[in-house]
Amino acid sequence: MKGNVLTPEVKENRQAGHDIDPVFLNRWSPRSYKTDPVSDEVLSRLFEAARWAPSGSNEQPWRFIVARTQEDKERFYPFIAEGNRIWCEKAPVLVLLLSKTISSRGTALRSHALDAGAAWGYLALEATRQDLVTHAMGGFDPQKAREDLGIPSEYEPQIVIAIGYQGVKEELPEALQEREKPSTRQPLESLVFEGVFSQK
Repeated sequence: MKGNVLTPEVKENRQAGHDIDPVFLNRWSPRSYKTDPVSDEVLSRLFEAARWAPSGSNEQPWRFIVARTQEDKERFYPFIAEGNRIWCEKAPVLVLLLSKTISSRGTALRSHALDAGAAWGYLALEATRQDLVTHAMGGFDPQKAREDLGIPSEYEPQIVIAIGYQGVKEELPEALQEREKPSTRQPLESLVFEGVFSQK
């Protein structure tokens, strides 16, 4: 499994500043997918991991709409931005992540997007452990998604997620091939501040 040791492409492009589990570095966002299907059992493991994400007051506001059949994926394509459709149509699984904006008490749930993001993170890490790749897309039309999929008003569309097995970059359009590698991250000192905010 990719979670155990760093993959060659990750070793070449990423280096942790501190000792962390390899799964965190091995998770990245390829655009090249094989058309191989993902089994029910393996896919269920991803959603099971997401189910255990933390959430404010344990509201668990995340919901997932899954498209695996060609008919269901065809419902997704019209609201996905053209720049993403170029590559994501080959992915065997597309998922729309929603967050419920109203709490079980009927009040506004301020942490709904944050909590849904935590669930996405858990899903993505478990996908890496299962030798799958994921790519989250913000490039889609939330209102069209709402209309096309019958999403109630109290749910907010957050991201579309492509899930599948990694393909070869040569099958991507030439402009995307150059970007098909793990990206690096900003150093900790530009992200973590002691006591007060610091602009660096």
